[in-house]
Amino acid sequence: MTILNADLHCHSTVSDGTLEPEALAARAKANGVELWSLTDHDEVGGQHRALAAARALHLPYLTGTEISVTFADVTVHIVGLGFDPDHPALVQGLQRTRGGRSERALEMSAQLAKLGIHGAYEGALQHVGNPELISRTHFARFLVDSGVCKDTHEVFRKFLTDGKPGFVPHRWAKLGDAVGWIREAGGVAVIAHPARYDHSPTQEYALFSEFKAHGGQAVEVVTGSHSPSEFVRYADMALEFDLAASRGSDFHSPDESHCDLGALPFLEGRLQPVWQLLTDRVR
Repeated sequence: MTILNADLHCHSTVSDGTLEPEALAARAKANGVELWSLTDHDEVGGQHRALAAARALHLPYLTGTEISVTFADVTVHIVGLGFDPDHPALVQGLQRTRGGRSERALEMSAQLAKLGIHGAYEGALQHVGNPELISRTHFARFLVDSGVCKDTHEVFRKFLTDGKPGFVPHRWAKLGDAVGWIREAGGVAVIAHPARYDHSPTQEYALFSEFKAHGGQAVEVVTGSHSPSEFVRYADMALEFDLAASRGSDFHSPDESHCDLGALPFLEGRLQPVWQLLTDRVR
């Protein structure tokens, strides 16, 4: 079934969202979502809470996470869906991936201090639910609260993207490792929002090829950061690489996100929805 209001990409306070897992479940249900997944960055700590909340609302649920990967010197995100959230290989892999975030955050704070923006690390921590997962988003919220920028989008444009003061790269997991952890835990690996990566066409083709070779099975076609033309482009890529298609808003916050839970266009009928690979893992 292609016409399903599935939202298989969003974030809670367990990573860099502003709503608790229970509030996200309620918002998804209220917005007409028919299949939901919480996909916090490099973390499965909210999975049991999300599942319990979804069950209480009679909202079908798939376990999820979003793993940070370095590919061709660019950070790429791989979503995992429908896995065992307590599987040791996945849990330990995510724990290793989270390592180094604090050191990176301190370096970002030092860079901002050189620009006259002091106390950024401590300020960012005020927005963190899980200190292990301190990220650029938390720094962005601090800079908005401090009046340095009017919104988080301005922060990223001026300070926190590659080539800007305040940006510090981080070496994440390897693509094969991330796909392997998801598969070992019984899940399906998905390339998240592929249009966001600063890859040349050759590098993008290499990403899809290597992902497929490692056992990756799907790509996000319809997502909050894709344009209508990109929906079509990645539908074509899904068919070219024989990948299933996923759909997810990448919702983080009512105040920050481009797209609300459940508000995306539907997948094209020519695509195989990723949930068709996961029917026995919907909870």
